[in-house]
Amino acid sequence: MIARVRLLFSEAWSSITSNVSTTFAATMTVLIGMFLLGLFIALGTWVLSWSDHIKKELQVKVYFVSNATDAQEVAVGQKLKRLDNVKLVTFVSKEKAFATQKKKYPDLYSHVPSNPLPDAYLVTPTKGDFTPEIGKTIVRAHYAGVDDVNWGSQTAKRVLTIAEVIWIAFLVAVVLLVIASTLLIANTIRLSIFARRREIEVMKLVGATNWFIRGPFMLEGLLCGLIGAVVAVILLVIGKEVALPALLPHIGGGSDVHALPFGLNALALLAAGLLLGAAGSGLTMRRFLQV
Repeated sequence: MIARVRLLFSEAWSSITSNVSTTFAATMTVLIGMFLLGLFIALGTWVLSWSDHIKKELQVKVYFVSNATDAQEVAVGQKLKRLDNVKLVTFVSKEKAFATQKKKYPDLYSHVPSNPLPDAYLVTPTKGDFTPEIGKTIVRAHYAGVDDVNWGSQTAKRVLTIAEVIWIAFLVAVVLLVIASTLLIANTIRLSIFARRREIEVMKLVGATNWFIRGPFMLEGLLCGLIGAVVAVILLVIGKEVALPALLPHIGGGSDVHALPFGLNALALLAAGLLLGAAGSGLTMRRFLQV
């Protein structure tokens, strides 16, 4: 068994070295594809986590007119609490709002002669996706004393749309590179079969089994995929240690915003590389290696 495995690897290595240029091209294509796939997984999962974080921060803000009475404000607060999908209703007085804004923008609010801010309620939904629905319900209700209702849905929608566009662009790029990688590996195996056609005929004549003949070509494709994936993981590790610390301060987000753990990402890339190699090898052997 050990001798057979050693022979299998030696035959595969011989096939690889006899077609260095095509093998290198196939491996580099797999490398680029797996590197972009790793970035896609990391960026895509981070964007999804970040969008969930943004949705958690969405609130409906209900502002009162300046002459609203205490009774009107209390009545509106009771009605807001009875709405569907409302998690929390918080009253923010105009004094508290002014103090908060003054602390946040001291240069701007230090010269304001009087408090221009109204009393308000902050309505927190049970889920961020319910924010527009709650806001529209409050607008339609026309509560007495309410001047304006704002839930910032347009800004959040634009941000999430941009995130979706990035996701789709990376997905299309990765799919194209995966297809190119598979076809290049298949072409490499095809050239190997053509270069060793006489040797294959001799092996068949002396009684070699079909899988013994196919084995080196299958292993060649697996090695191309695996090597490309391993180098891609190494490049991602370098990027993670060098580039990521410089980018994190500018990205923002909260403590609950994170990408897929790097270990799982690396395992996914190695598995994808092996699958690409197997797919390329299987595609070629099925068409050009009739044994």
